[in-house]
Amino acid sequence: MRQIWPLLLLVLSACAPGAVRDTPTAQSAPNAVSRAAFEASDLPAMKTFGPPRPEAPQVANNDIALDFIQLAFQLESGRELPVFTRFEGQISVRLTGAPTASMQRDLSQLVARLRREAGIDIIQTAASNANITIEAVSRAEIRRALPSAACFVVPNITRISQYRRAKRASRTNWTTLRQRETLAVFLPNDSSPQEARDCLHEELAQAIGPLNDLYRLSDSVFNDDNVHTVLTGFDMLMLRAFYAPELRSGMTRGQVSARLPGILARINPAGEGRRATFATRTPGAWSAAIQTALGPTATPNQRRKAANRALQIATAMGWRDHRRAFTHYAQGRLLMASDPARAAQQFQRADFYYAQAPGTELHRAYVASQLAAFAITEGRGADALARVTPHLALAERHENAALLATLLLLKAEALDLLGRPNEARTVRLDSLGWARYGFGQDWAVRAKLREIAALNPVHG
Repeated sequence: MRQIWPLLLLVLSACAPGAVRDTPTAQSAPNAVSRAAFEASDLPAMKTFGPPRPEAPQVANNDIALDFIQLAFQLESGRELPVFTRFEGQISVRLTGAPTASMQRDLSQLVARLRREAGIDIIQTAASNANITIEAVSRAEIRRALPSAACFVVPNITRISQYRRAKRASRTNWTTLRQRETLAVFLPNDSSPQEARDCLHEELAQAIGPLNDLYRLSDSVFNDDNVHTVLTGFDMLMLRAFYAPELRSGMTRGQVSARLPGILARINPAGEGRRATFATRTPGAWSAAIQTALGPTATPNQRRKAANRALQIATAMGWRDHRRAFTHYAQGRLLMASDPARAAQQFQRADFYYAQAPGTELHRAYVASQLAAFAITEGRGADALARVTPHLALAERHENAALLATLLLLKAEALDLLGRPNEARTVRLDSLGWARYGFGQDWAVRAKLREIAALNPVHG
């Protein structure tokens, strides 16, 4: 089992926090693929998702107001922003560089959502003077600019070739900005279609809206746990408030705070009658410990110590929410190779706390994938099937093809264990179209097939 267990570290772009910095980024994920025409394949056609089905946030307006202020007036590094900034007037977006076909499709869908759900006046254009330039470049170019980033957004430049010279200039410093006029977003064009789309959602949202991430948000892309990969109903509400006519660039924290209650009462009347929870702030020490535990640079010993420190802090804070659950999830990830039994216990603890917290259904799907993989290694097909089946529709609703493909592949192995090979073949075939979107090129899809098949003792 010690030889098989590392395969359970399922290669998903989520659940691996990035370094805290003043340049809004998404963490570089390990499943990059070389750029190619994804359509040229002997696998089933790539599947894409239907119309989005976001759910309205089930949060009190008092809580949303506190979240808004911390998101709008602070960077991920913790540095304070002196004034509120946004675009004033219509926002134009252009796609340049060497984009893939899926990038253009995903951008068109996202712009339509921003107009429809957030009420933002945003359009696509080919004009060189667009407010936001989205440049599709290679992973290598992005890493030369910011080594730990998969994608990022910068003010007052339009090309990644300008970044090295400009990154220490005051014009690319978010704290000196008074109004947003020109920004650049850099996306990888040699990653899987899903990773590029996830980057697009997060970076475009930060280009036009909040620059910060908060671990306490369970239903948002503005969260370093990276569980949500496309903009949620909460995110669209936050962006709608960001562009409320009562606000304007240059306002102070106090001025924005004074106007927020009226704004939220108007755009989210359901939140007026809800009881506020006033969630505790997340200590910087906990965030730093989590980032060390799951980040790419620490040694195994440093990661273990950091995970233990995060658990001590979460326990001392008395958390029983998704942050406590994520702490156990991090512990489980680190223990998979060295102590699978303890890893399974930590995943079970994570599921226990997620089950008690609202808005964590998607989080539980990730935990279910880990526990199902563990059950398959022990030949417990019925247990694995029971773990993954309830989360399949959820993964599709949240437009997470990598997670959906993984769950389907785990379901296929569970069916094989139960002596139902025909059903297993059908499910496995169904997974491939989603895997092409979630993992990219054929070799990456086949590698995922082999990884999950290797968990099954039936295959020797």
